[in-house]
Amino acid sequence: MTFFNVIASIAVLALLIFFHEAGHFLAATLQGIRVSGFSIGFGPALLEKEFKGVTYSIRAFPLGGFVSFPDDDNEKEKISLDDPDLLSNRPIYQRLLVISAGVIANLLVAWIALFSQATFIGLPNQPDPGVLIIGVQDQEAAYQAGLEIGDKVLSIDGIKLGSGQEAVQSLVDKIKASPGKSIELDKANSKGNFTITITPSDYFGNGRVGAQLQQNTVVSSRPAKGILEIIVHSNSQFTDLLIRTVKGYQGLFTDFASTSKQISGPVKIVELGAQMSGQGVSGLIFFASLVSINLAVLNSLPLPVLDGGQFALILIEAVRGKPVPEKIQLAFMQSGFLLLIGLSIVLIIRDTSQLSILQQLASNH
Repeated sequence: MTFFNVIASIAVLALLIFFHEAGHFLAATLQGIRVSGFSIGFGPALLEKEFKGVTYSIRAFPLGGFVSFPDDDNEKEKISLDDPDLLSNRPIYQRLLVISAGVIANLLVAWIALFSQATFIGLPNQPDPGVLIIGVQDQEAAYQAGLEIGDKVLSIDGIKLGSGQEAVQSLVDKIKASPGKSIELDKANSKGNFTITITPSDYFGNGRVGAQLQQNTVVSSRPAKGILEIIVHSNSQFTDLLIRTVKGYQGLFTDFASTSKQISGPVKIVELGAQMSGQGVSGLIFFASLVSINLAVLNSLPLPVLDGGQFALILIEAVRGKPVPEKIQLAFMQSGFLLLIGLSIVLIIRDTSQLSILQQLASNH
């Protein structure tokens, strides 16, 4: 992981945030709705420029961004509350479009990235054999057995896994079917080939080891046979990433204790992006698609500060026939902002400490 890989990862994150906010901005301006600000990041402005009544800024904490409207900006020059171009005075469907446009933009960017990869780089040939370990939870069965990020699991109990998504599913099925039972895994990494014994923990009758799995690295690409194959491949990849991401967030509500350990903060995301950019342009494009879909799904959640929270408030207004009281809206958004900042700080501290430990381990070998 080089300095260039880290910069490339940060640049991709910044671009994805920009596209998300650009979605809101364009949905508003194309409908003639007044916009007062377009910001990347939160906190004090590092760079700021006003153009045609809109203040564009880059701020100190690159944890997101926002598009502001005169309706909520008391510092701006007073505008009549009856102005038909204020967001709050527009029909429900127009406001919902503005709120949802960021999510739509991220989904569109993810699909375009996958389509571009298939068009200009090519479609993957048969993947390498085995399953790639891309995450290991502390103190879980995988960690205790010695599985590490970057390991490639080649066989279970002496039976080869094969390759592709089928190999991933075979490993998942075996683990789920073996709660409390020892199984042997053959793994390979830069140090050589090893056989380890792992005992999945019993979780409501299913085995679990606490590892994130992905099909092994693709060794090469081939030109597509035509535009139809490109579209089919792009749709398949996009759908697979979207379904897996949605299921991951569902786990926060159905199994928070386990799933919360897999939540990554900005530091860990940049580290993952840097590792994937080391695989070349193809790895960086896949990282962009993955994060863009994650941003879309995350922002869809009906939580304060997120787009889904604002979407929910507008839907409640549509049902009630009048807006939610301003005090309740303010309390809802402020609580969400404090929660977001607090969670971000905790994740940054946790991910930075884990990164430091990994670097120390690497230097000792």
